Amino acid sequence: MLDLSAAFDYVDHSILLQRLRIGIGLTDVALKWIVSFLMERTQRMAYNGELFSIQHVLFGVPQGIVLGPLLYVLYTAELFHVVARHGLRLHMYADECQVYLSSPASDAAGFKSAVGQDQHQRRPTLVSQRNGRQHSS
Repeated sequence: MLDLSAAFDYVDHSILLQRLRIGIGLTDVALKWIVSFLMERTQRMAYNGELFSIQHVLFGVPQGIVLGPLLYVLYTAELFHVVARHGLRLHMYADECQVYLSSPASDAAGFKSAVGQDQHQRRPTLVSQRNGRQHSS
C-alpha cells in the first residue's frame, strides 16, 4: 500500500497543467478555466484570535467537489505506467492507492521466492519534475 495521505494537498499546479495540456490535450477555454480554478484560490488563517493575511494557494486541488478528485486522478495517471514498468499492478480510487503482484495459486512457492529476492528492486517511486529537477518520494 502506498501512503498518499493528504495527497490532494500536494498536487503541483504547474505539473498538473502541463499534463492536462500535453497528455490530455486540453487547450484554449477549457485549459484557461482550469488555470483560473486552480490559480485564483486564496486562504486565510485565524489562530488564537489573530487573523493572518490572505495567501494564494500554490499547491493542491479542492476537495468536496467532483473536479478535485478528477484532477488528482489525471495528475497521478503517470503512476500506472511507472508501476507497470516494474511488473506490478495498481489500483487507485481517488487518493487511495494499492500496488500489488499477482500469481496463480499453483505458483505460490515460486512467487513468494521471487518477491523475497527482488523486493528492493521493485519499489516504484513517485517522481515529480519541477524546474528541471527530479524529486522522489
